[in-house]
Amino acid sequence: MSPSKVPEGEQRGFIIPIGGAEEKEHDPRILKRFVALCGGGEADIVVIPTASRLKDTGARYEGIFKHLGAGRVTALDFDTRRDCFERGRLARIEQASGIFFTGGNQLRLTTILGGTPLAKLLRSLNARGVHTAGTSAGASFLSEHMIAFGEEGAVPTLGCVSLAPGLGLTNRFIIDQHFRQRDRLGRLLSALAFNPFSVGLGLDEDTAAFIGPDNLLEVEGKGGITVVDAANIEYSGIDDTDPGQPICMLGLTVHVLVSGASFNLSTREAFPGPDARSWTKASN
Repeated sequence: MSPSKVPEGEQRGFIIPIGGAEEKEHDPRILKRFVALCGGGEADIVVIPTASRLKDTGARYEGIFKHLGAGRVTALDFDTRRDCFERGRLARIEQASGIFFTGGNQLRLTTILGGTPLAKLLRSLNARGVHTAGTSAGASFLSEHMIAFGEEGAVPTLGCVSLAPGLGLTNRFIIDQHFRQRDRLGRLLSALAFNPFSVGLGLDEDTAAFIGPDNLLEVEGKGGITVVDAANIEYSGIDDTDPGQPICMLGLTVHVLVSGASFNLSTREAFPGPDARSWTKASN
């Protein structure tokens, strides 16, 4: 489940988790930016609606991306693990400049795609420059450690979150979506209590993190992203807490980012404003 190695002379594609409920009609700035990133009129996007049980989900995103100017869009559903071994489907995926996972249930993605040639191919393509986005459940699935399900609330408690392996495009962060709307700070903190190496990213609805090959995260959309950095945690009481009881955690760093702000996942620095990328380079 580790990220694929980037071939010499190439660079990884963007990873774009979206917090769910992104605007699709009146001001679809997130989806529009994704299409532009994938090549605009030359964009070749494959939509994977496997997380959803609604039959029209793939077709709906096909129409949206075509309306936004993408040159070619194909919805490819993978309903069974056998589908993930079919050469024709894999060959179509290899032609894409962008991959998009819809929302639904992230456990459908892990149980159908996990350990198959399709999952391996998706990691390899991202390492070779193909941009990969996911909304809601599709966002959770992108990283190595995935929140499968959990309880609402602001306080971390033992047992309030369940983790599962994700696609594994990166191990640098753990995603939680619908963050402010569903009061999910507690379960994100609980996930970090298990794994302080990762950065916690809580994405509000209609908000996305565009994470470039240089590991710089840029915020796009109408909401905020809550960044929780546990790298310098001073104390965690998770090993001495009873089930259902709050976990003592000291020394966490928290940032709240809005559109235009950024966070460097390598240096773990946050920046305001649209010129954060040049500011980062100047600081180095």
